[in-house]
Amino acid sequence: MTEIFGIPIQAFLGQLLLGLVNGSFYAVLSLGLAVIFGLLNIINFAHGAMYMTGAFITWMGLQYLGINYWFMLILAPIIVGLFGIVMERLLLKHLYKLDHLYGLLLTFGLAMLIEGLFRSLYGVSGQPYNTPPELQGALNLGFMFLPVYRGWVIVASLIVCFATWFVIEKTRLGALLRAGTENPKLVEAFGVNVPLVVTITYGFGVGLAGFAGVLAAPVLQVSPLMGSNLIIVVFAVVVIGGMGSILGSIVTGLGLGVIEGLTKVFWPQASNTVVFIIMVIVLLLRPAGLFGKEK
Repeated sequence: MTEIFGIPIQAFLGQLLLGLVNGSFYAVLSLGLAVIFGLLNIINFAHGAMYMTGAFITWMGLQYLGINYWFMLILAPIIVGLFGIVMERLLLKHLYKLDHLYGLLLTFGLAMLIEGLFRSLYGVSGQPYNTPPELQGALNLGFMFLPVYRGWVIVASLIVCFATWFVIEKTRLGALLRAGTENPKLVEAFGVNVPLVVTITYGFGVGLAGFAGVLAAPVLQVSPLMGSNLIIVVFAVVVIGGMGSILGSIVTGLGLGVIEGLTKVFWPQASNTVVFIIMVIVLLLRPAGLFGKEK
């Protein structure tokens, strides 16, 4: 049997694949956080709860209404995004001129409230969600079997991540979003409704979390704890990539997922802490993050 550094190649590539799948979730979630912080300067601690809500909406759509995965892949992010818009209009808009800490505390409280609601309704045990029939099975790559759904998660995440990066960084709409948050009075002078732009931006950011939740539903047990279990790691990813850096969140999310997966092969005891070790090293050497800009 072929080995890499003394590890059977099947085990090595299996963990590499698992790392890419986890990295895909990290990338989509950290992208949403980066969009919200980079454009609105809000530290959105409710992001994990939005991710969990997206997964539960997907599960409830099938369980109660018979709506399949493909419809929920579009519908669930829209519902989560609309919920985020309501949250921004009713609560967050009053905090934009205050210290970041107030937004962090508010969104933390909202996350606890949402998680507590789902725990009271469904308990802490996970709800199973079957893989859609079109994505069941595995592909024989010769050296390993690739589960079709996990391949789909990687491809779908990459498409959404880089499409978001392109729109924000390379299009006129993205330039308007950046200008509307950096110099709102000037943009308003040209007749742009800046508060509406801010609201839509926040809704889109949390909608990305809902999208990640849909992708996660067939992979993980749909549980009220799934967001809180992941959000700390995702914040570490954002800090390493650079707070507010769109490209940094994508590249760092994928990269750290792979590093975490390979650590499980070579040093399993450190697999749960390797992301935080890297975060400490990056903050010591480059406080603004790998892709962040020094102020």
